[in-house]
Amino acid sequence: MTRRSRLMSVAAAFATFLTALGLTFLGQGRAEAHGVAMLPGSRTYLCYLDARTSTGSLDPTNPACQDALAKSGASALYNWFAVLDSNAGGRGAGYVPDGTLCSAGDRSPYDFSAYNAARDDWPRTHLTSGGTIQVQYSNWAAHPGDFRVYLTKPGWSPTSPLGWDDLELIQTVTDPPQTGSPGTDGGHYYWNLTLPSGRSGDALIFIQWVRSDSQENFFSCSDVVFDGGNGEVTGIRGSGSQTPSPEPTPTPTPTDPQAGECMAAYTVENSWNGGFQASVEVMNHSTAALRNWAVSWQPGDGTKISSVWNGTLSTADDGTVTVRSVDHNAAVPADGSVTFGFTATSTGNDYPVGSVTCTTG
Repeated sequence: MTRRSRLMSVAAAFATFLTALGLTFLGQGRAEAHGVAMLPGSRTYLCYLDARTSTGSLDPTNPACQDALAKSGASALYNWFAVLDSNAGGRGAGYVPDGTLCSAGDRSPYDFSAYNAARDDWPRTHLTSGGTIQVQYSNWAAHPGDFRVYLTKPGWSPTSPLGWDDLELIQTVTDPPQTGSPGTDGGHYYWNLTLPSGRSGDALIFIQWVRSDSQENFFSCSDVVFDGGNGEVTGIRGSGSQTPSPEPTPTPTPTDPQAGECMAAYTVENSWNGGFQASVEVMNHSTAALRNWAVSWQPGDGTKISSVWNGTLSTADDGTVTVRSVDHNAAVPADGSVTFGFTATSTGNDYPVGSVTCTTG
């Protein structure tokens, strides 16, 4: 089997793992693009995979992820894809302070500051110097733009704060193809990256996604080690076990947002002993208005919705809840959003188990 085939097999296995977990996508404020690297996995993405449990709670096994959860909180980790600065406009050195690159200069709507920690126990992806990998970057909300790929210079230590002088630009990719519809768990941009030869030991791949239709930029830090690896990930729940069996990888086909697509972003606004209040933003990232949306999810263990506003609630026999639009918010304009809210009783699992899905029609 070729090195590329092995890497594609690992990517396919992790896509399967991602689907099995069922990611919960959260957000707040205006509708924004979302995305960080999924292969090699960013700190926020791999920590989320490590922490996610079947009940909707977070229980990371990796010590760096444990500290990040304790310091930056659950909302940041559930929003692993939202490491952004809405006003970066392609600026880097001299604008984003050294030591804060992994948190978008601490300008994100969420507190990602703990993911800047200079330590050598973050989850990491094992690579081969001089090899070629297929980068996969989440397209949760798709937009045109450039992906600037940086690699730390030889001699960089993960126990030193990351600064711009530590990085060298190794690739720029404009509007790469994508597979999987935006707003789905496994959807991503993809492109090939040839890694520099003559490298060994720890390194970090930093990617800045510079949108061409907005000033908004996204920032992604992926810890890697050049040790002859083929894309294996260590330091997360379940890693270090048997190597996934090779699986055929279908040829990706580019996809674009279509009229009528919607996505839902779930945010816990307040919580207290025995309950919480949450909001869900229904986003339309297509080029045409959509109407008559419905948002569904499986509440966490012990959670029961008490009241809903700006929507109508129904509950299926398996416990899945669905909130549908009402007359005054049934229409969502292109690149716009509407919001509904609810209160619930809870035993502590305030977030859904699995994905929050949005449909129209």
